[in-house]
Amino acid sequence: MESSQADLVEVSELHFSYGDLPVLRGLSLRIPRGKVVAILGGSGAGKSTLLKLIGGQLAPDRGWIRVDGKVVHKLGTDELYALRRKMGMMFQSSGLFTDLSVYENIAYPIREHYALPEELVRALVLMKLDAVGLRGARDMMPGDLSGGMTRRVALARAIATDPLLVMYDEPFGGLDPISLNVIADLIRRLNDALGLTSIIVTYDVSESLKLVDYLYVIADGKLMGEGTPEALLASEDPYLKQFLHALPDGPVRFHFPGKPLEEELRLKSSAG
Repeated sequence: MESSQADLVEVSELHFSYGDLPVLRGLSLRIPRGKVVAILGGSGAGKSTLLKLIGGQLAPDRGWIRVDGKVVHKLGTDELYALRRKMGMMFQSSGLFTDLSVYENIAYPIREHYALPEELVRALVLMKLDAVGLRGARDMMPGDLSGGMTRRVALARAIATDPLLVMYDEPFGGLDPISLNVIADLIRRLNDALGLTSIIVTYDVSESLKLVDYLYVIADGKLMGEGTPEALLASEDPYLKQFLHALPDGPVRFHFPGKPLEEELRLKSSAG
């Protein structure tokens, strides 16, 4: 796969296993600069693992990931940390420091990465909190926040250092419909206003289809389909059709493989 300046993230023939358990099996995809891209798939499809590989927390068994022109797993420690300063992450569980106030949570990555005067840190924190509508909550503690407010603080922290790339790991999980729509709208508006590139890893099909520019669907560590929301919704591929329309029948089975129930009952009856 040749490098393209139009793509911020390039993934080529990526293989990764946890011990003897294969997770990614030859995955290839591209994330264009300035776009919001969703990576959809069921539980265990390898979505969160892919984010860890992009961030350099894990190294691939085979294949490579290039971010902003650099092959991630070939970077030395200093180079990797420099690349990570261009990334923001909104964790599945929000990941706020529970002993720090909202203000201090946002200030933390700014202070960690840059030697700035405190007056400038304050201005940056207040601007990020204002962008997510929570400037007035700056002195609150994470334990006092609602679920939706917690996600908004986590979003403000993810963009605190003005990264090139922001990754969202299941940003809609556990939210009520109003909070979910607020978070989705913020992701889209902040991406466009700040010139970010966003990767959303989720199994929430309906919200992703309204939000993103492009979709990848993965299953069993392999790419099952890609395209615009309109194109994938119109697909007649059996897996895509079942997954995107939440159909009960299709390639994804409800029952774990086993003998037919009638045969199992017959065997039990005979043994009795």
